Amino acid sequence: MKELIIEADRKNLNQVLAFVDEQLKQVDCPKATQITIDVAVEELFVNIASYAYDSESGIAVVQVTVHEEPLSVEITFIDNGKQYDPLAKADPDTTLPLKERKKGGLGIFMVKKTMDNVIYEYKDGKNILTIQKALS
Repeated sequence: MKELIIEADRKNLNQVLAFVDEQLKQVDCPKATQITIDVAVEELFVNIASYAYDSESGIAVVQVTVHEEPLSVEITFIDNGKQYDPLAKADPDTTLPLKERKKGGLGIFMVKKTMDNVIYEYKDGKNILTIQKALS
């Protein structure tokens, strides 16, 4: 497992993406899969940076674990901001016309649809969100 501890600030998004991409590059992750993972990582990190902490900033931990059999990646985001389970919210109704849809929730919906598994837990005062994606 590789770990990055970084201030939860949008200005650090490129550093987070570079960290994740470096781990994916080492296992020859297909480019299309890398792009899909990058979009999910961006959504989740920006959400932490935008909503986890009130007025003060906080820390985000990003852990990347590559599993060999079958080849897959697990990326975990940890913050000690306010407790929030993004998976508890109902998925948006994408069949409704755009004007009739409720605002919000589309990003985490996209993460849930593009990743193989998304898991949330709140433990020891920390939000822990893990995404998993097969690489082959």
